[in-house]
Amino acid sequence: MDFQLNDELLGLQQSVRRLAQEKIKPRAREIDTTGTYPQDLFEEFRKADLLGLCIPEEYGGSGAGIMGLTVTIEEVTKYSNVLGLMLLLTRLPTGPIMIAGTEQQKLRYLPGIATGSHRAAFCLSEPGAGSDVAGMQTRATADPDVEGGYILNGTKCWISGGMQADWFVVFAKTGDVTSRQHTEIASFIVDGDSPGLSRPRVDKKMGVKGIDTAEIVFDQVKVAPEQVLGGGFALVMQSLNAMRPIVAARGLGLAEGALMYATEYVKQRPAFGRTIAEFQGIQWEIAKCATEIEAARLLTYRAAWLADQGKFTKEYVPMLSMCKYYASEVAVKASGLALQLLGAAGYMEEHLTELYYRDAAQLRIVEGTSQVQLGLIGKGVLGHDLWWD
Repeated sequence: MDFQLNDELLGLQQSVRRLAQEKIKPRAREIDTTGTYPQDLFEEFRKADLLGLCIPEEYGGSGAGIMGLTVTIEEVTKYSNVLGLMLLLTRLPTGPIMIAGTEQQKLRYLPGIATGSHRAAFCLSEPGAGSDVAGMQTRATADPDVEGGYILNGTKCWISGGMQADWFVVFAKTGDVTSRQHTEIASFIVDGDSPGLSRPRVDKKMGVKGIDTAEIVFDQVKVAPEQVLGGGFALVMQSLNAMRPIVAARGLGLAEGALMYATEYVKQRPAFGRTIAEFQGIQWEIAKCATEIEAARLLTYRAAWLADQGKFTKEYVPMLSMCKYYASEVAVKASGLALQLLGAAGYMEEHLTELYYRDAAQLRIVEGTSQVQLGLIGKGVLGHDLWWD
């Protein structure tokens, strides 16, 4: 059992840490204030070969896997969860293709993500179907003019990176939309310039500003046979399961960044004749939070290790869900503690604590709420997928 990152991952961690400190840290507040997509930082990621970390070398990536992407996102989100999301979007929509795509689909869509010439998004959520995947209403009907083709109709919402995406992975029902049968859910790759595809609305968000969250509408959008993905509902779940450590890494990095920021502040801030950091009660709160961050790191790294071995099927769900649940909750707790440690100053925009606090709230919701994760963990224990005997 080895708890140390190997030399390649340590090198990656150090190089990304420098990039984050030099390029991202000075821009965090500006990105949040303007809400403008940070294209220049996307270019920095491209130059540093960080856009293809999770993509195999044969498709233009570096083959660093989910662990490599997890370590990278952890470093980036110490200063900006927006940039962590940018990197996450190199894996979320490509995951289904890597899991269930044909060789032709992999060769067509993966290299562009790795090089940064293309961006993509993952279309699952709908106005009435967030966590309830089986409640989706988007429908795929057989194309009467093309054997094996489909026609898509429906609306997807809260799609991260939706306005920047060049293509989408879309999930829809092939039968009665009122049916809750998992067998009637299918997946498709849809090019962003397809006739009938529109992006009518960009959401106004509380945090994580800078990467658009958009509504994507499909109105008689034709999907060619070679754009159909296999896998169905199982692909939805396996894709999301494999993403748990990557989402957790955003929470882990945010928690680290928030606690470091607040710790440096209390070491300098005088109160009652000494610094705030000298009070034992403050030290205890910092200690408890640091312990929870390290627990979240162990859960997250273990989950990334599992996912890189292809262990993201049902029997591994409890361990994968644990990292996403716990890291998200620790992010919320750490950002709240950081704000409290700064007091009134922490509530003001001159400090990043209020930004950490707003951004952390998203992590308990996206890609399976904390409550959904608890349900999955609980079912895993009841079903002995996680058991200690």
